[in-house]
Amino acid sequence: MSFAEQMIPPRSPPPAVAPGWSAAKTTGAIAMAFWLIVGVGLIYFLFSAWDPAKVARYGPKYLSGLGVTLTLVSISIVLGALVSIPVVAGRMSRNPLFSGVAYGYVYFFRGTPLIAQLFLFYYGLGEFRHQLEAVGLWGFFREPWNCAILAFTLNTAAYQAEILRGAIQSVPKGQVEGGQALGLNRVQIYRKVVLPQAMIVALRPYGNEIILMIKGSAVVAIITVLDLTGETRRAYSRTFDFQTYIWAAIFYLLIVEVLRNVWNWLERRLTRHLKR
Repeated sequence: MSFAEQMIPPRSPPPAVAPGWSAAKTTGAIAMAFWLIVGVGLIYFLFSAWDPAKVARYGPKYLSGLGVTLTLVSISIVLGALVSIPVVAGRMSRNPLFSGVAYGYVYFFRGTPLIAQLFLFYYGLGEFRHQLEAVGLWGFFREPWNCAILAFTLNTAAYQAEILRGAIQSVPKGQVEGGQALGLNRVQIYRKVVLPQAMIVALRPYGNEIILMIKGSAVVAIITVLDLTGETRRAYSRTFDFQTYIWAAIFYLLIVEVLRNVWNWLERRLTRHLKR
């Protein structure tokens, strides 16, 4: 057994070391200063170039284009969600025919650009005008709005199918076994046990998909759909004023920011039982 014959006298703590400027901190500060200057310059440019006559003339058209964009994305997201359900069933099926067709659909629409798919429907199907007229479908495919809805629906359905499939497969098998132990049938297990947990997992990816669709919707301006980008292009072609595109970017930022806050509220609402 050991013991100390003399206690060590107390000493004052060492002096605090002043934090230095590391390379990462210096780079971050320079980047923040750069973007601050850019932001201030952008605000100054918008105020100095403000033209009430242009705002009165093109402002309502911007709002009209904004409505077209929101309508296009909303319809595509809802229809894509409906189409994704049988695709998910096919992807999770043990039948090689169903799973193979569903896999090919998802592989094609996730592996090719959205603008290429849009061109295939709008320009490509025009090569089969006589055949489409014979079956009465030319009236549908001749309209750019209908082609945009179809292309966007099939595109987002492929992504939503993979989001939903991954969310369902993330639910532990013990949850399904617990439902079976309670005497629930397969439909009841999916409706009351699996899907409520899967939707919590899929909520954030769904929000990301909607944001990507909003930004990707700008490509419909190429096929003469006058959405927000289409109205912006038309305003620029008549004024040659670069701030028309800046205001369009601001509108897109506002849409994404509102959607982000709504999705955060939904996530807090649906996961409030998980917080301690």
